[in-house]
Amino acid sequence: METSVDVRKDVYLRNCPCRGVLDLLANKWTALAIGALEDGPRRFGELRRKLEGVSQKMLTQTLRELERDGLVSRTVYPVVPLRVDYALTELGRSVAEPLSAIRRWSEENIGHVQRARAEYERRAEADPVPAR
Repeated sequence: METSVDVRKDVYLRNCPCRGVLDLLANKWTALAIGALEDGPRRFGELRRKLEGVSQKMLTQTLRELERDGLVSRTVYPVVPLRVDYALTELGRSVAEPLSAIRRWSEENIGHVQRARAEYERRAEADPVPAR
């Protein structure tokens, strides 16, 4: 649902509200959480195990932001113990594909990036004057 607020949507503009969405999507935990939900709903504990290295606090914050922005739904089941499932919404599924492409690109090109970093460090050690 679009709002009637007249806003120029240009992420290059300082006050563009799209920048907040870009910040969220560029976050590694966002990209990984959305990827982990691509195969269907998961419980919090499942997500935490899947996203190795994420703290409980960070995962909670990430899921809240994704829910707030309409990318993830949270369903609470009134059972004992309480059960909560997280799932991608239609909007979340629409961003899953481009984020998946970025994750794939990262895996396929990590060797190139590591070599570039090593070369950069070698040059920096040889010429300690920083680039401007």
